[in-house]
Amino acid sequence: MNWNHHHAEINGIRMHYVDQGEGPPVVLCHGFPHIWFSWHRQMEALVAAGHRVIAPDMRGMGQTDAPAAPDAYDVDTITADLVCLLDHLGIPSAVFAGLDFGAFAIYDLALRHPERVTAVIGLENPAAPHNPDEPPLAEYKRMGQQHFLHIEYFREPPRADEELAAQPRRFLHKVFHTLSGAGNYFDCFKHPPGTSYIDAMAEPPPLPWPWLSEQEMDVFVSEYSRSGFTGGLNWYRSMDLKWEQRRPYEGVQSAVPAYFIGSEHDVDLEGFHGDDPISLMRAIFPHLRRVEMIPGAGHMVQLEASSEVNAFLLSFLGDIGEES
Repeated sequence: MNWNHHHAEINGIRMHYVDQGEGPPVVLCHGFPHIWFSWHRQMEALVAAGHRVIAPDMRGMGQTDAPAAPDAYDVDTITADLVCLLDHLGIPSAVFAGLDFGAFAIYDLALRHPERVTAVIGLENPAAPHNPDEPPLAEYKRMGQQHFLHIEYFREPPRADEELAAQPRRFLHKVFHTLSGAGNYFDCFKHPPGTSYIDAMAEPPPLPWPWLSEQEMDVFVSEYSRSGFTGGLNWYRSMDLKWEQRRPYEGVQSAVPAYFIGSEHDVDLEGFHGDDPISLMRAIFPHLRRVEMIPGAGHMVQLEASSEVNAFLLSFLGDIGEES
């Protein structure tokens, strides 16, 4: 597919996004370490089915500006990015799908600006992890005193910024495999505090993999080689600020329809969302219409199991269309 790339001033930053197709709009929001291209297989399927699909490079990643200060990645700013993107495109409301930090962004958007959200589709992350009694970076710091933990490794610049930028291909090669169904992130816990993330991860098999080609990996490497990783790391470094901003919404429920796709070997579902992850999402979105789990896949689900994800997305969108 010949991608329609655009750059525009959105909410005070220069944002890059791909805008493809015609029809009911769907906005796809990625996490870290991803870019818009993480959704390219979904975009092809959704456009072919008659949807307009917008995939932005989220703030700090890809070709979108990356402010240096972590407080530029707070909830209010990120949700404003999405609202301003809709305004720029002249779209009153859209279906939003998100994975990882992108999922948290669309849930925040649905709570704060429900009139702009037709429905949310979460992948892997059912709700932003939230302990009302302790800021997340303090909680993760305690965990990181026992063994390696990537969030604690990311917390204080500039070590992670420099080490990842020095070896972008090696980092992305290792982390994509580690987060997939064929890897095991929790093996990193066997390493002591102070280990680098690159060294904590197991050696991956050479590309191509059944779900990722060398040419696709080259796209990610090229973008992160240019941008560096600080913007993506700032999504972690702003966790305490986002925690404070989410406190007024504790117990608030959204009337926005919701859907969820998870996978059998997802690291976040297994280790970072408690014993009953879906209940966390249902507590926020009581109109959680469908939950689908994909066997075998890990956190890289939209690439690992593209056909299954595409089928679920199209089914959800058909359901949304019937209701609207």
